[in-house]
Amino acid sequence: MISAAENEILTRVGAGTPMGRMMRRYWHPVCTSEQLPAPDCAPVRTRVLGENYVAFRDTSGTVGVLDEYCLHRRASLALGRVEEGGIRCLYHGWLYDETGACIDRPMESAKGNIKQKLKAYPVREMGGLVFAYMGPQPAPVLPRWDLLVWPNAIRQICMNVIDCNWLQCQENTGDPAHSAYTPGPLFKYALERQGRLQERASDSEHTLHKRIQMGLGIKDVTAEPSQYGFEKGIVYSKALGANVEGYRKHSAVIFPFTTQTGSAGSPRSDYQFRVPIDDTHTLHIAYQVYAGPPGIEAPAQDVVPWYEAPLFDEKGEPILDYVLAQDALVWRAQGPIVDRTQEILGRTDIPIVLLRRQLDEEIAKVERGLDPMNVFRAESADMLHGGEVHESWKPREWKEGELPIAQSYRRSYHKGFSMDDGDRYGPVIGLVQELHRRIEQATRA
Repeated sequence: MISAAENEILTRVGAGTPMGRMMRRYWHPVCTSEQLPAPDCAPVRTRVLGENYVAFRDTSGTVGVLDEYCLHRRASLALGRVEEGGIRCLYHGWLYDETGACIDRPMESAKGNIKQKLKAYPVREMGGLVFAYMGPQPAPVLPRWDLLVWPNAIRQICMNVIDCNWLQCQENTGDPAHSAYTPGPLFKYALERQGRLQERASDSEHTLHKRIQMGLGIKDVTAEPSQYGFEKGIVYSKALGANVEGYRKHSAVIFPFTTQTGSAGSPRSDYQFRVPIDDTHTLHIAYQVYAGPPGIEAPAQDVVPWYEAPLFDEKGEPILDYVLAQDALVWRAQGPIVDRTQEILGRTDIPIVLLRRQLDEEIAKVERGLDPMNVFRAESADMLHGGEVHESWKPREWKEGELPIAQSYRRSYHKGFSMDDGDRYGPVIGLVQELHRRIEQATRA
């Protein structure tokens, strides 16, 4: 439990708020490169940290991100026309380049352009995402997190707007115990209601069986700070009913709003970016990566496609038969901003306490004029590993080792297990299934 004032600090992201000031020290994914597929294509309206922006790709291919509203009469540039030189307002034709300068004002004085500029933001593209930086200058380096640049991999991007505060989504990352229930008994209940339990989950490798096992014999839940965030896991005891004795690591948390599931280089891993749209809405980006091991070439991609996985059926009822939709349901179920003064925390919430403490500590750094965690100033060509990189996929004898993924069903999408993740709606799932089939064949050769 925390106080109402502490809850306000952790959840409010607008300009001038403590969390808003800290969040503006980071690069935020604002859209995908595929949403700006060609020069002079339609612009994209985006909202981050309670403020509205427009992203566009001009004739030269340069991407710009500007404040949304024209300086003249405040019409939205999201409805504007992109052309040579920039984006033109549909109301009176004022033209802005990627720096925010107004370079043409039809029907106005010929004495020259105005001095005022739309606020423009540094932009970078990486891994099929468009990142913008909304904080004070100089802008930091956009880090090369491994899944964004991992070679020999298929990628797709799932984006959903979740109607709740960003921290509810991110605290899910700091909650390994929920993985034993929401995708376990809840998943089983959903398939029973559909009359499809035997059809979908007869295989012992099905995720709901593995998740139910995760909840048995828990001795302790641990959380420890790491270089880029924190790591957490569960200690199991056979004496308490576990199948195995020992420690099981959970997904890695990358500060401030990212989690990584699966190891870099594995048959399936992802980043989950929880980008604050405003105080009561979150852009959830599941950045899904399917890597081929040495000797198995993944299909080349000209562009990383994006899609939206449905969270509700045609009747408006929540979909419950895949993992992301289950998580999104419980995040929304807490309300727009959960009242943490009323919560009762237990022993399984140790990672959540650490997450909140890290947020408080990094906010305090910014208030003192310091850079918070994961703000980098030096350019580097090296990949940053926020989570694990499984060593068995580096040597040639990888076929003799165990495939590096915690839930084995996520290396077997070719056997129908893709139905258990939101990935099933993605445009490259057929390519992924073929890659997984080839990996299985190689392990048996």
